[in-house]
Amino acid sequence: MIIGICGGSGSGKTTLLKRISKKYAGLKPVIFSMDNYYLPIQNQKMDENGEINFDLPTALDEERLTKDLESLLSGHSIEIKEYHFNSPPDKNILITLNPSDLIIVEGLFLFHFEKVKKMLDFSIFIDVTAETQLDRRLYRDQESRGYSRESILYQWKNHVLPCFNTYLLPYKKEADFNFRNDANSDEDFEKLILKIDQQLLKTKGM
Repeated sequence: MIIGICGGSGSGKTTLLKRISKKYAGLKPVIFSMDNYYLPIQNQKMDENGEINFDLPTALDEERLTKDLESLLSGHSIEIKEYHFNSPPDKNILITLNPSDLIIVEGLFLFHFEKVKKMLDFSIFIDVTAETQLDRRLYRDQESRGYSRESILYQWKNHVLPCFNTYLLPYKKEADFNFRNDANSDEDFEKLILKIDQQLLKTKGM
């Protein structure tokens, strides 16, 4: 079974996939992060002010991403370089992903990449307010990435929000489950697990 998790920056994709992975630890789930497919910085597009825009589908190597996911689904192990923000390409760690009965794919363009969307058995859209996402991004990017508040707000207004409105939000209604990552998160997680259990029975006869 392949589960897809989509949500805007700061929506809580990583936290949710960790909760799901822990719940289904017995299946030895493998995490396929679309972040590992960012193209080198010299191949990224710039906006009208000369700032690099990482919030575009063209920021990722869609062809390699799709081929690797197809290979994993076909029962083959794949090797990829694990992406870390601001880490030089030669410092990224090479990791191996092995086939599993449960694969969790997470990323911004989960639905926008048509071939990826077609491979999903079950999809989740994380629903959280823009204010919450911005607060989380401000904290994260200042604390762990060294960005200035001014820079973060510029990216939010000119890159992040346009990306969300164009490449994520239109697909919200297509998701199998809308996960409210707020005060309702625990309640929604229980509902989500019931849905996943049903899909597992349907997909794998478990």
